[in-house]
Amino acid sequence: MEKKIYILAGGPPENVPDLAPYAEDKRAAWAGVDRGVLHLLKQGIIPEMAFGDFDSVNQEEWDWINRKLEHIRKFQPEKDETDMELALMWAISQDPDVIRIFGATGGRLDHAFTNVLLLVHEKALQFKGKIEMIDRQNLVEMFLPGTYTIEKMDAYPYVSFLPLTEEVEGIFLTGFKYPLENRHIVRGTTLCVSNELIRDFGTFSFSSGILMMVRSHD
Repeated sequence: MEKKIYILAGGPPENVPDLAPYAEDKRAAWAGVDRGVLHLLKQGIIPEMAFGDFDSVNQEEWDWINRKLEHIRKFQPEKDETDMELALMWAISQDPDVIRIFGATGGRLDHAFTNVLLLVHEKALQFKGKIEMIDRQNLVEMFLPGTYTIEKMDAYPYVSFLPLTEEVEGIFLTGFKYPLENRHIVRGTTLCVSNELIRDFGTFSFSSGILMMVRSHD
């Protein structure tokens, strides 16, 4: 049976997708990060783990969290890692097949960029399962060199590939509206932005670098 861990961070609730379909997945364990714990409880989801300094909740909310949860890892605000990093490293250590992160984008740009860049943390890149960062409009994944097949998703029709390293070499795109054959792209260029799948499945591959895939809708 596939093992999944879903993490809700404390980003703006209006940027979080409807969690009800994910909550129905009985194979998934939930973790909350700081104010994300509160949002989970308000939706009737009891996380197995909670992480944070909880400086974003008031005393009444903190008391409620304490009553509802058994496993809380509370940290001092002054620390080297962000609450989200601590939660992600815990999730990776549980060796699931899939990690999905919600509530990690929107609001402050420094928080959003930091959370996205956690997907290229050494431990995240070495992780053998899948890590997805999802909000109401986007789904983000990171890839190391190789060949990958992706399925067309009506919810996210647009597919963009962005180089996270200085250069990504040997890109092939098959089954896309704008195919590519053995192209090199450098960081800061827009060649692979806003493509679309024209078949039920498409294939992409590349030979070096780190590639971020963003699947989006308008």
